[in-house]
Amino acid sequence: MADQHLDRFEIRLSGLGGQGILTLGKVMGSGLSLGHSYFVTQTQSYGPEARGGASRSDLVVSSEVISYPKAESLDLLIALSQEACNMYYRNLKPGGLLMIETDLVKQPPVNQFIGLPFTKLAKEKIGLAQTMNTIVLGAATFLLPFALQRVMRKNLEEVLPAKIREINVKAFNLGFREAKKNFGDPEQLWKANAVVVPDEDRDYDSI
Repeated sequence: MADQHLDRFEIRLSGLGGQGILTLGKVMGSGLSLGHSYFVTQTQSYGPEARGGASRSDLVVSSEVISYPKAESLDLLIALSQEACNMYYRNLKPGGLLMIETDLVKQPPVNQFIGLPFTKLAKEKIGLAQTMNTIVLGAATFLLPFALQRVMRKNLEEVLPAKIREINVKAFNLGFREAKKNFGDPEQLWKANAVVVPDEDRDYDSI
């Protein structure tokens, strides 16, 4: 059930085709709606018509019926490519949070952001690049004060085919764990909206 009342919370997941943005949006949306009993709308934009090749999946989350389904003033922007970051950061509201893929977004357009090398983690720790979006889901779950880890993980298990369930649960747990390790307390993070990125010299083999 939805324990925390939300008037309206807007999330944009953005990146390039092939990064699993649309799947990430659907899985996150179902976890927040079916698992947490929030009202959720999901809209998306993708394909060659999207400027710069960026694709996006937007979620609006609320405890009340949502009157306008499109996200325009973002509380959380997740940018997994430089193009997407450049294109969408202007829609981030004051006090909103920007989370980036640190290996792919080399020049964040703002000074305040958090980030992890999601693709590197997928390849080196999970052994499958395609699990990158599930690692992002785990990190985002840690960040969202109204999302419960066990509920989001259970929803993930329910919506995924059996043959890829185990590896994606592992990826989800890794994302949650890495966010907890690198980002600090999410409540304080939302208040401070400070720059937090992992140490460049970090040895991921030791995780």
